[in-house]
Amino acid sequence: MLKFDEMYTRLPYEFFTHGAKIREHYKIYDAWLARQPGDMMAKRREEAEMIFRRVGITFAVYGEKDEEGAGTERLIPFDLIPRIIPAGEWAFLERGLVQRVTALNRFVHDVYHAQEIIKAGLVPPEQVQNNAQFRPEMMGVDVPNDIYSHISGIDIVRVPNAKGEGEYYVLEDNLRVPSGVSYMLENRKMMMRLFPDLFNANRVAPVAHYPDLLLETLRASSPATTAEPTVVVLTPGMHNSAYFEHAFLAQQMGVELVEGQDLFVKDNFCYMRTTRGPKRVDVLYRRVDDDFLDPKAFRPSSTLGCVGLLDVYRAGHVSICNAIGAGVADDKSIYAYVPRMIEFYLGEKPILSNVPTYLCRKPDDLAYTLANLKDLVVKEVHGAGGYGMLVGPAASQAEIEDFRQALLANPGGYIAQPTLSLSSCPTFVESGIAPRHIDLRPYVLAGKTVQMVPGGLTRVALKNGSLVVNSSQGGGTKDTWVLEI
Repeated sequence: MLKFDEMYTRLPYEFFTHGAKIREHYKIYDAWLARQPGDMMAKRREEAEMIFRRVGITFAVYGEKDEEGAGTERLIPFDLIPRIIPAGEWAFLERGLVQRVTALNRFVHDVYHAQEIIKAGLVPPEQVQNNAQFRPEMMGVDVPNDIYSHISGIDIVRVPNAKGEGEYYVLEDNLRVPSGVSYMLENRKMMMRLFPDLFNANRVAPVAHYPDLLLETLRASSPATTAEPTVVVLTPGMHNSAYFEHAFLAQQMGVELVEGQDLFVKDNFCYMRTTRGPKRVDVLYRRVDDDFLDPKAFRPSSTLGCVGLLDVYRAGHVSICNAIGAGVADDKSIYAYVPRMIEFYLGEKPILSNVPTYLCRKPDDLAYTLANLKDLVVKEVHGAGGYGMLVGPAASQAEIEDFRQALLANPGGYIAQPTLSLSSCPTFVESGIAPRHIDLRPYVLAGKTVQMVPGGLTRVALKNGSLVVNSSQGGGTKDTWVLEI
C-alpha cells in the first residue's frame, strides 16, 4: 500500500539531513528541530501535560469508572510536532468546504420543504423517511437564512494516489453537535507558549478569533423579533464528556452557559432564569441531542431540555443552532449522496471528493462487502467516536465473523469503504519521532456567509499502524498550522 507523509517525501524517516527529503513547507521547522537538544521535546511534553491538567482540559470516557465508581476524566494526548498546511492547499480545502456545507444546508432545507431532490430521483425517499435523525416535526418550518447546520465539523483525510502524491478526501460530515474546537484553540495557545520562536520564524495564520466568528454566526441566526439577540450555550451538564468545551466556548464568547433546568417557556417565548429575574433567550447554541431538547415533543424522560421548546422554535421565536433535524444530512448512508447534492443544488462539480462507499442496503454492495470484509472498513450508519466499526485488515477472524452476522441481520445499518492509507505526520512518541496516521476536522461556520478560521483539529492515531484517531479510542491531537504565504 502506498504511503504519504506530510513532512518527509520518503519513508522511513531520515532525520536531521539539513532539508533533504523534507517537503518545502516543513523546511524551516526541520531546521529548527535539528538545532534542539535531545531532551527538549520530552521536557516540553511534560510541561504541556502539567498545564493542561491544571487548566482542566479533559474529556470523560463513557462506560469507564475509577475506583470510587465515578467516570474517568482524561487528558487528550497532545503532540508537540505541528501538522503544517501550505497556503495554496488550504485555499483549495476552503473552497471545497464552503461548497460542501452550502449544499448540505440546501439539502436539509429541501428535505423539510419541497423535497425536490427526492422527486428528481437522486436520493431514495426511504433514505430520508427511515433515517433516525429525520424529524417530521420540522416539515414546513422556516429557519433564519435557511441555515440548519451553523457549525459543521467536516472530517478530511489525505491519502496517496497512484503516483504517491497526497490527495484530500472528505471522510465524514458532522452536522449535529460537532465537538473538539476547544482543543484546536488550546493547542495553538500551548504551542505559542512553549515555542514562541517558531511563530517568529513561520507565518502561521491565526485561529484565536474563532469564538468571535462563532458568536457572529449565532447572532446572525437570531429570529427577526429582536435587534440585540441574547445567545446562550445549552449544555447537558458537567457530567457530559465535552463539558469543558461547552464552558470554554461560553466564556470565550461572553455568553451564559445554561442547562435545561435554567430555561422555561412562557407566552411562546423562551426565557432563562437569572438572579435579576427572567431574561428572554433568542439563540440557543445547543450541545444537547435532538431527543433530549424537549420532553414534551421528543423523549418524555429527558431532564436535559426545556418543556415546550419545540413550540417556541416552530413559532420562530427562538433559534436553535444547529437546527433540530440537521442530523438527517450527516447519516453515513446519506454521505454517499453529497456529490449529487452539490451538482443538483449548486450546478457545480464537487471540489472535494468522497471516499468510495458501498451502501450495504443495496444487494450488490452487500455481496461485495461480505466477500471482502478482511479488506474493508465497515461502519454503522449512526455510529460515532470510532465505535461500531470494523477495520478489516486489523480485525481478528472472530471479529470479522461477528460483523458478517450483524450485516446479514441489518444490512441497511451499515456502509463499507476501502481501507485508506491515511497520511502520516511525524509524532513524538516514547520511542522518539515516528510516523502516525492523522486526519483533520475544520470547523465551518454558516450564518449570512460561510466562513472558517484557517486550520482545524488534527487528530492523530498514537498506536503504531492504527487508523483510528478518535480520542475515545486512544487518539491524540496536534496543532494545525496554515501558512499565510
